[in-house]
Amino acid sequence: MKKMVVALVVMMMAWMPMRSQNTEGDRAFELSKNLEIFSRLYQTLYVNYVDDIDPGATMKKAIDAMLSSLDPYTVYYPESDMEDVKLQLMGQYGGIGALIHQEGKNIYISEPYKDLPADKAGLKAGDRILAVNGESTEGKNNGDVSSAMRGQAGTTVTLKLERDGKTFEKSITRAEIKLPNVPYSGMLEGNIGYVKLDEFTADAAKNVRDAFIKLKNEHPDMAGFVLDLRNNGGGLMNEAVDLVNIFVKKGQLIVETKGKVAAKSMKSYTRMAPIDTEIPVAVLINGYSASASEITAGSLQDLDRAVIVGTRSFGKGLVQNVLPLDYNTQMKITVSKYYIPSGRCIQAIDYSHKDENGKAVKVPDSLKTAFKTANGRTVYDGFGIEPDVEIEPEYMTALSSALISKYHIFNYVNQFVKKHATIDDPEHFKISDDIYNDFMDYMKDKNFDYTTATDVVIKDLREAAKEDKYTEALQSTIDQLEAKIKAEKADGLNNNKEEISELLKSEILVRYYYAAGRLQGSLQDDPEVKEAVKVLKDRDRYNKILSGKKK
Repeated sequence: MKKMVVALVVMMMAWMPMRSQNTEGDRAFELSKNLEIFSRLYQTLYVNYVDDIDPGATMKKAIDAMLSSLDPYTVYYPESDMEDVKLQLMGQYGGIGALIHQEGKNIYISEPYKDLPADKAGLKAGDRILAVNGESTEGKNNGDVSSAMRGQAGTTVTLKLERDGKTFEKSITRAEIKLPNVPYSGMLEGNIGYVKLDEFTADAAKNVRDAFIKLKNEHPDMAGFVLDLRNNGGGLMNEAVDLVNIFVKKGQLIVETKGKVAAKSMKSYTRMAPIDTEIPVAVLINGYSASASEITAGSLQDLDRAVIVGTRSFGKGLVQNVLPLDYNTQMKITVSKYYIPSGRCIQAIDYSHKDENGKAVKVPDSLKTAFKTANGRTVYDGFGIEPDVEIEPEYMTALSSALISKYHIFNYVNQFVKKHATIDDPEHFKISDDIYNDFMDYMKDKNFDYTTATDVVIKDLREAAKEDKYTEALQSTIDQLEAKIKAEKADGLNNNKEEISELLKSEILVRYYYAAGRLQGSLQDDPEVKEAVKVLKDRDRYNKILSGKKK
């Protein structure tokens, strides 16, 4: 064991950047000492502890606890998680190509992906999964069933399913499931092109490039372009650089990484001839746009090449590499921070400093630094990408959240598709009054209640009044408020018709036209998309924003 520890120390010393000899010697001694202590503790625990210990599980917990003191992106992957790693990095895995969900004790198919094994086998949303390879799903959770259905491409999985009260079996050959990172591209009003990018997985830039070129060829009069990076959590940094290259000349610095290890510090430049450096571009972002999405949006903003529309991005300025370990295990580790062309790092959380509760803190305003874009506009580091045109975020009501989480929308649409063989195309399909009234009829016999923020406030007010001995004085007022809220909730389906109609529309479209249809159908009523189109159609406003003049 000691030989292994010494070898590890020697290896780690070789990786360390050369500073002072004494400092490195002290660190090597501390590393060696603590590795020996941990090794002896682990052996002693395994040999002497009163109950049997699972060595792998115990070590996994120890590793996870150690890494949790750093940042949430530094993660250890045991061999059993390799399929999940492949999904994260490549957007692909071995499986049948379907989303599933758990409702109570039952597991259901939520959404078969178009033209993938589950879809080709005829599986439908709403099918209940009774068994996987002969093993009942009773007592299993969503993760258990999902893991059982995944496996090496080319192998077969047999599902026992229930639909409309009848059971049947399907033997499905697993495939290498590659999720499309560009689920939809098309034209918006005013000859504006649109591409949605979900992830920066392999070939993301190529797929955006191909979609952009196709739109330009089919619509030579295309007057602007919208790149939608909302809810895109990032991925491969090189894909972000190549994507920006579509709109920016060759040889332009896009991102610089700086880390402790010299090999992890580098500058990334555009490498190819651009496709179009003149067309007006708008990039959509929100609070779930992170990492490579922020490199793309931030560099286009720094270079004054695009107008950024939406809400402030997540603020992830850290770079991870996945490094191989022994026994087919891996580790994703934060190796550097990235800086976009203006010189700013948009990392919003300082994981090196934590409060008294061990929670990492946000970078304080006093430490945020101003930087300049190519045209001299002021931008700041330390809190994500701030949009040039900010849209007030819309939050879902408690009623709509409950309709989704309790699967009332999903289960209603299961009935809807049995009654309607076809519907209008995504661009023209609407939730008519007849459809909405049918949904309200469906909900009449449902024992349905939900908690609003107002309910919580009234409950707290009642308890506070009791503590302050104001119960008698305020009882009538609180009761009246409670009665009004109850009446409002009772009529919630009427009062929130527009929002609930959008939820119904989304779930219905995905059944007939898959994910692309759902996205296409949502664009016409999307406030961020509408604003991006307005900006792109108003060339004077677009130019003023990028020049730093009044918007």
